[in-house]
Amino acid sequence: MMTALLEMPAVRARVHRMSVAEYHRAGETGLLSADVELLRGIVVTKMPKSPLPELVLQKLMKRLLAQVPNGFEVRREGPLTLRDSEPEPDLSVVRGVADDWATAHPSTAHRVVEVAVSSVPLDEGKAEIYAEAGILEYWLVRPQDRAVDVYRKPAKQGYLSRTTFADTEQLHCQSIPEIELMLAAILPAPGPYTTHGSY
Repeated sequence: MMTALLEMPAVRARVHRMSVAEYHRAGETGLLSADVELLRGIVVTKMPKSPLPELVLQKLMKRLLAQVPNGFEVRREGPLTLRDSEPEPDLSVVRGVADDWATAHPSTAHRVVEVAVSSVPLDEGKAEIYAEAGILEYWLVRPQDRAVDVYRKPAKQGYLSRTTFADTEQLHCQSIPEIELMLAAILPAPGPYTTHGSY
C-alpha cells in the first residue's frame, strides 16, 4: 500500500514533494495529467470512476442543485486551493458565484462530499485537510455500506464530530440548513453492486 511505503524513511526521502505553486506551474506546462490532485504536497492519482459512485453523484448533484439557496454554487470535482493541498472533491458547495473564481480556485467551502467505494481510507484521510481549511461539513458517502459519515466542527487537529448515518435516516446539512435528503434517495435499490474499476 502507498501509505505503508510512505511511512518508510528510505522511501519518504525519495518522494518529490510539490508546493501548490509548483503544482500549478507543472499543470500549466502539461507535466501533469488531468487525473491527479495534490494532497499534503504529494501528487496523487485519482481512482478511476466506476458506475456506482457515478450514479450516486448524479443523483446527489440533482438534489443539491434543487436545494442550494442563492449565493452558493455547487461544483463537481472543482479544485480547492489550500495551504499544501489542492484536492478535487466529488462535490462542493461554495459561497459565491461562478465569476468569483475566474482567476483562482476557492480556498474553502461550506460543504464537501466524497463518494467512495475502494478509496475509503484515502477519503477518510482527507478529513484532516478539509477541517484545516475550515470546511464546515464533510460528507463521506459509502454506497456499498449504504451509509454516510458526516464530519462537523472543524479544528486544526481535524473534525471534532463524526457521525455515521444509515440509508433509513434523513440527513440535514447543518452548514446550509436548506439542504436535507434521505440517503436512500441517492442510492440504487438494495442488492449486490457490481463495480468495474474502483473509486
